[in-house]
Formats: sequence, structure tokens, C-alpha cells
Amino acid sequence: MHPNLRSPHPSTRNQSAYLLSGRKGQAGVLLLEVLISILIFSFAFLGLVALQARAVQFSVDAEDRNRAALLANELVSTMWGQKSTDKGVLAFEIATWTTRVQKVEESGLPNASTTVSNADANGVVTITINWTPVGASSTPHSYLTQVVMP
Repeated sequence: MHPNLRSPHPSTRNQSAYLLSGRKGQAGVLLLEVLISILIFSFAFLGLVALQARAVQFSVDAEDRNRAALLANELVSTMWGQKSTDKGVLAFEIATWTTRVQKVEESGLPNASTTVSNADANGVVTITINWTPVGASSTPHSYLTQVVMP
């Protein structure tokens, strides 16, 4: 008999063999699709975790910069209150302030060092705070401000 001229009712045995042969080519495809979707989800989740870690790092960096500005402003306020930019007159205040900047537990900065210059010819004093955040790949940071007594 010609293959296109099948009888309208194929035998049950031939029908099951036909159905099984079509499924053999797709065995495991669903499992493979699930595994690929889990892999894609895992990469997306790792990306979100890395993004969160960077956001925390930027937040801590911004907090340290803000703290450096506040600490420098504290010394500037002391200079204005004493009406002097002379390091000899302000030696005790500068030493106390430097100790405070270096103590992390007292709102200081990690691994901090400070420099207060003598007044130049125009009466400008430069205050510099350097610090290195705690961490494996931390780069040194610096904050600089200048004050002039009127």
C-alpha cells in the first residue's frame, strides 16, 4: 500500500509506536530549559548582590567624606572662635583635634593623618585630612579646606 493512502483507522500498535518515536527526540528538553533558566537567574542574582555591595561601599565613602568636612569645619570654627590662625597659639586645640580625627571610635576617620599649615602672606591656612578606608582594595582619600581670618 502507498504511504499516503493509509487506512483511516491505524492499528493501536502502530499508533503507539508513532507517538513514542516523536517523544524520543524531545526527551530531556524540559530539564535542559529549567537548568538554563536557573543559570540565568543565578547570574542575575549575583549581579544584584554585587550592585548592593558597591552601593554600600559608595555610602561608606560618602559618610567618610562628610565626616572629614565636619571635622575640618570644627577646627575652622575653633580658629574663628580664638580669632587666630597662628599654630603656636592654637597648638593645644590642633593637637586635641588631630587626636579626635584619628580615633575612629570617637567619630574619627580610619588610618587618618592631618596637616595644618602656617598662615601664608595672605593669612590663608590650609587644613588637610588624609585617610585610608578599611578594606582590601582601599585607596587613600584626602580632604582639603582653607580658612582666612577677616
